[in-house]
Amino acid sequence: MMGKKSILLVHPPVAKPGEAPPGIARLSGTLKTAGIDCRVYDANLAGLFDLLHKPVASNDTWTKRAVRNIDKNLLALRTFATYASVDRYKRAVMDISRILQVAGRDVSADLSLSNFTLSDCSPVRSGDLLRAAEDFEANPFYFSFSRGLLACFSERQPDIIGFSVNFMSQAICAFAMAGFIRKRFPGVRIVFGGGLITSWMHIPGFSNPFAGLVDDLVSGPGEGFLLEICGAASRTIPEVSIHDFKAFPVETYLSPGPVIPLAASRGCYWRKCAFCPEKSEKSGYHPENFEAIRHQMENSVRELSPVLIHFLDNALSPKFFNQIFVRPPGVPWYGFARITAHLADPDFARTLKASGCVMLKLGVESGDQAVLEDLKKGIDLSVVSKALQNLKSAGIATYVYLLFGTPTETRKSAEKTLAFTLAHASAIDFLNLAVFNLPAFSQDAAGLETNEFYPGDLSLYREFAHPHGWNRDQVRRFLAKEFKKPAPIRAILQNDPPFFTSNHAPFLVMAQTGLSG
Repeated sequence: MMGKKSILLVHPPVAKPGEAPPGIARLSGTLKTAGIDCRVYDANLAGLFDLLHKPVASNDTWTKRAVRNIDKNLLALRTFATYASVDRYKRAVMDISRILQVAGRDVSADLSLSNFTLSDCSPVRSGDLLRAAEDFEANPFYFSFSRGLLACFSERQPDIIGFSVNFMSQAICAFAMAGFIRKRFPGVRIVFGGGLITSWMHIPGFSNPFAGLVDDLVSGPGEGFLLEICGAASRTIPEVSIHDFKAFPVETYLSPGPVIPLAASRGCYWRKCAFCPEKSEKSGYHPENFEAIRHQMENSVRELSPVLIHFLDNALSPKFFNQIFVRPPGVPWYGFARITAHLADPDFARTLKASGCVMLKLGVESGDQAVLEDLKKGIDLSVVSKALQNLKSAGIATYVYLLFGTPTETRKSAEKTLAFTLAHASAIDFLNLAVFNLPAFSQDAAGLETNEFYPGDLSLYREFAHPHGWNRDQVRRFLAKEFKKPAPIRAILQNDPPFFTSNHAPFLVMAQTGLSG
């Protein structure tokens, strides 16, 4: 251990508090395997719970009821019986989020179980983030993270503190926490990594605008970098990925039992879609050794008795499916899949169900074949139709993603998507309706007339003049006034779990189909 550094890994607010943060769990497992003194701090989970139990300055009936029932509602989300009734489940979630909403109003924040923004501080402006670091005491989570960090440092002071920042909703709090650490413990090395940091670092001409506050920014997987700065450079990254889920309070997250988030690959095996960030960031596809995944699943099932495995892959490959058929995890699982000919095979769908698959997330995107071809999705709508019917027949729920306002879509295309969705409504369990955001630095965006979407040096998207005049305001009107109106589609949308969306959708399916035990 001589010469090795100790490290504290932090998951900052705000992100959905339904499961342990997978990136930090993997980093912690890798570092501990190499003999590094590594601890973790889920400041998101602690911060949300602390805020939920803090007195709120509001006396309206809804807020008083929410405050009175907070512990009851938190327990409800950890109980499978709650998910058997969509209305009961939604009431618990909305009451919990009501407290956060009211707490956020005091500091002009939009605060919920899945989001955090400030009216006067933008996460896409480096100057604002530096100001958030300077004014850390003004952050609504300060009373929680200051106490939590001081406890960690009091136990033993780490040499390095690493922040995993994957979502825009985490940026402001991450910088506030970094500002607090820099002031109280100026000698600690501060490292930022995660998906959002990776995207920022791929902005053309990017250089660290946070020098003096953040010592290191890490793009992509952080295991190698952290091993090196912790003094274990001579050790190779273990082939068998050991996720340190036991370091987290897995029974405390807002799910009816432990959820194990795992990735069977990094990147996307397709990597051909127009406007794909995997292409612009030049991310390769790196499948994990299935024996390593199987080993991790078996360890997690034995040690934690999870109720669900969440595969995080951009798309689970057909090869992975064939492997999990032979060695299923023994607990229900779900993940994202491309709609290939495999899913159009009824026997394949039935075998998928037998392996424990409770739900698949599917990026259908459009009901117009011409749009799909222009977007290079590699999807055939006739195959989509068969796949949806097969999955329904096999008893696998579907969470379908649709994307509106892409450069090649027209109003007529959107109407085709509406018609396709109505025709298949009986085979769709959940819907995600998104309006297209143009990635600012995508090669596919070069031929479009663009302007600022969110002003800021860290903005990842651009507004654009739609080639067919199908602009965002028209798309939103179409969705609100036409797409969401038919009764079959309204019924699907009413199933969607607020804030938790696809993370809680499998529990609704399991509770309502008797899979919850």
